[in-house]
Amino acid sequence: MTAPHGINPNVPHSARVYDYWLGGKDNFEADRRVAEQTMAAVPGVRESARNNRAFLGRAVRHLTRLGVRQFLDLGTGIPTQGNTHEVAQAQAPDARVVYVDNDPIVMTHARALLSSRPEGRTAYIEADVRDPRGVLEHPDVPATLDFTQPIALMMVAILMHIPDEDDPAGLVKAFAAALPPGSYLVLSHLTLDLVPEETAAAYLAATSHQAMHRTPRTGAQITRFFDGFDLVEPGLVAVSEWHDTPLFADPATWMYAGVGRKR
Repeated sequence: MTAPHGINPNVPHSARVYDYWLGGKDNFEADRRVAEQTMAAVPGVRESARNNRAFLGRAVRHLTRLGVRQFLDLGTGIPTQGNTHEVAQAQAPDARVVYVDNDPIVMTHARALLSSRPEGRTAYIEADVRDPRGVLEHPDVPATLDFTQPIALMMVAILMHIPDEDDPAGLVKAFAAALPPGSYLVLSHLTLDLVPEETAAAYLAATSHQAMHRTPRTGAQITRFFDGFDLVEPGLVAVSEWHDTPLFADPATWMYAGVGRKR
């Protein structure tokens, strides 16, 4: 990969580290070094990333089968296999997706690599998910999505990037308030609930630097993000267990996942 203008390839970036774990090619040596160091210290982190991506696909397919045709995907990340619009439009070519990210690196890749089927529509906006009003009032959002019809709000592995002082629960509520009843929240989140204490300590030590910093939360904290939604079966579970068995065997489970329907 050649570094685009203005990008320092010597500074690791969390989106590119994640891309490496998913088997992508949009990463640099600095990203691969951090990814490998984290994998060495934290058992199952790569497998958990892949299971999380697989959850996104299962959730989108499930909702598409239920008739959902609109998706607002917050925190897009660098495009890789099984992007939201690709999964949705494989079953419903008229599906419409808006991708949102505040990282110019991510959006450059998204605009270059993600293309909608002609029957549907895909839009990409550079905005900060910590500013719900700025996202929802961006002209490409109402131009793409009909807010009188159900919309799936995709918050897959994004809230763990938002510290408590930025009020992640308030952000979810602000986005949810714009959605009509019958819409859905698709959410996955880092947790330390499901690993031994010494493994959790190793994770925190390995990810303390800026490139990999996350805010893990408990199942009870994550469940509160679903206020105003009814969790669909099987509820909030390990990411690999939502509607399927894991595609990738992981020695530790780092993520919870759930889907809720707005009342």
